[in-house]
Amino acid sequence: MSALYNTPQFIHHGAVDGVTGSCHEYRISDDYAVLIDCGLFQGAEVSASGSAHTPQIGFDIDHIKALIVTHVHIDHVGRIPYLLAAGFTGPVYCSIASATLLPLVLEDAVKMGISRDPALVDAVLARLRRQIVPCEFKHWIDLPALASASPRVRFQPAGHILGSAYIELSHNTALKRGYKTIFSGDLGAPYAPLLPAPKSPYAADEVVIESTYGDRLHDDRRSRIKRLEQTLLHALADNGTVLFPAFSIGRTQELLYELEAIIHRLRGQKIHRQLRWDELQIIVDSPLAARFNAAYEQLKDRWDNEARQRLKQGRHPLSFEQLHTIEHHSQHLDLVQFLKRSRQPAIVIAASGMCEGGRIVNYLKALLDDAAHQVVFVGYQAKGTLGHAIQQYGPVGGYVDIDGERINIKAEIMTLSGYSAHADQAGLIKFVQHMRHKPERVRIVHGDSAAKQTLQAAFLSLRINAMIAS
Repeated sequence: MSALYNTPQFIHHGAVDGVTGSCHEYRISDDYAVLIDCGLFQGAEVSASGSAHTPQIGFDIDHIKALIVTHVHIDHVGRIPYLLAAGFTGPVYCSIASATLLPLVLEDAVKMGISRDPALVDAVLARLRRQIVPCEFKHWIDLPALASASPRVRFQPAGHILGSAYIELSHNTALKRGYKTIFSGDLGAPYAPLLPAPKSPYAADEVVIESTYGDRLHDDRRSRIKRLEQTLLHALADNGTVLFPAFSIGRTQELLYELEAIIHRLRGQKIHRQLRWDELQIIVDSPLAARFNAAYEQLKDRWDNEARQRLKQGRHPLSFEQLHTIEHHSQHLDLVQFLKRSRQPAIVIAASGMCEGGRIVNYLKALLDDAAHQVVFVGYQAKGTLGHAIQQYGPVGGYVDIDGERINIKAEIMTLSGYSAHADQAGLIKFVQHMRHKPERVRIVHGDSAAKQTLQAAFLSLRINAMIAS
């Protein structure tokens, strides 16, 4: 048994050169470490010029005693099947809601990226379920034992998606008892739909913090909803289809929640002469999103007070009258062609959020070259993704290549930049600044270079010691 380190070591296996592939090794002795997340790289970060050539596990895991999951987005959990295949047999700690959602996410990830063999998929999920340890928020949980170290973990609500958490790790070092490190995971924006806002921790020795929007500020929620309403009024004026590329978990549910609110408030009023708000069809074209909607419904006791009040009023934010779900692939293909021919007004929400595969691609191939339609981005588009290319070239009349076919972009491309499930610069700073006992060091991860540098400068201006992790 090796001696405890004086201070813990951080080895980052992702989300240091960009915003994907989150995987952070936290080592407290030569033969004891835990992983915080184990996510897939996406976009340019999987290309030859990016930060990872392959998504597999490229580091030693013999000393990894546990995996701790902050939340179930694929860029935080997508490498878990590879971790299991590499021989990891330790516990997988996550929040109670994440324990319900994680098998759904990884079932889809295995089918899309590894194999559709039902026996293999079932074997991976069975093994995962044996290793999952569901954890209640705000309760300390003992990690696998290490003599004299007393390692523990505690999950605190992060407000990013259902079940998302920031992580508090407490253990002894060679120099200090109760050394505490916090991993932010992805922190949510304040007043996000359905979820309580994150609260700052009391104290920490070190903080590892995301920086996705470390260089910008979001609109407040009231302004954001108004902008969504105004965007829809503009987009639907010519009776086209409005496409929302959105991840199946988190963003889809937020969009539905706020669309239901707009329709409820404006029921009976006209969008234009031929269309009322309560006649507008909302289509979720994603079997996975439908499963997540059902899981969100099952976990509604973990919604915030506002959402639970709507339920008491008899409203159903994720299953309202105008909402239709497309399950079968044949139905999906028929709908794409119907909307292409008819230009019937509708809102379509489909994955993936960065347009990297999924059903959204078929909509884009069919509708991008028609000025009657709109594509509205409400989430971060990583460099190298189709979504980023559309966002970049669409407004200047450019084109994109989809499945080897050149598609001219005539549809209107719109971005609701304030519509994010991530905290902005003010929220990230507040997370640290409002701690009663400030950390000795803040390590910045999970952001583009400009975002990380801007956030670091903001921390330093407040005399908070911050460094960009490498």
